[in-house]
Amino acid sequence: MPLTLLVALAAISWQVAVHGPLLGLDTTAQRAVHGLHHRLHSPALDRFGVLLADLGGSVPAIPALLGLAGLAAWREWRTGVRRWWLPLPTAALAAVLIPALVVPAKSWFARPGPLGLPLTPDQWGWYPSGHTATSAIAYGVGALLLGRTVAVAARRWLHTATALLCLGVGTGLVWSDFHWLLDVTASWCLAGVVLWSLNRWAGRR
Repeated sequence: MPLTLLVALAAISWQVAVHGPLLGLDTTAQRAVHGLHHRLHSPALDRFGVLLADLGGSVPAIPALLGLAGLAAWREWRTGVRRWWLPLPTAALAAVLIPALVVPAKSWFARPGPLGLPLTPDQWGWYPSGHTATSAIAYGVGALLLGRTVAVAARRWLHTATALLCLGVGTGLVWSDFHWLLDVTASWCLAGVVLWSLNRWAGRR
C-alpha cells in the first residue's frame, strides 16, 4: 500500500508541476460541484461543507490528536504496559511532520486555488491541501494510537469513523471551492504513507 500511495503522490505532483492533462480532473470535478450547487441551491448544505472543511484546521485537529494520545497513554499505563508513554512522542512527531511536509511543498508548487486568483506574497499555494493532510494525519494517528488500547470491534468502529471524518473534510474542501480535487487526493496519499510509517514504528516499540 505505501508504495502505491507514493507512486500516486509522485504522479499527481508531476502533473501539477508541469500543468499536465491529469489536471483536467480538477476542472471536471469543479464543474460537477458547481452544477450541484446550482441545482440544490442549499445555503445549509454550503454551511455544512464549510464546517467539514474547518475540521481540518490545526484547531481542532492537533488538540484532538494530543487528547487521543493522552487517553491512549493513560489506558496503557492502567494496564501495565511498559512503554505506556510512547503514544505521546508519537503524537508530537505526527504534529511536527504535518507542517514539515506540507509547507515546503506548498511553497515549491505555488499552485493557485480553485478561484483562479494569483498568489499573494504571503500565500504558500494550494498544493497539497494542508487541511486534508492535517485532518488525516492528526485524526488518523490519534485513532491508531487509541485503537491499540481497545477491543477489536471498537477499533474497527473507531477507524471507520475516522476515515469517514477525513473523507468529509476533503469533500467539504472541494465543495466549498477551497481546494482542487487533486490537492485533496495528494494529501490523502501523503497522509497514508505517514500513517503506515508511524504505525509500523510504534508497533515495533
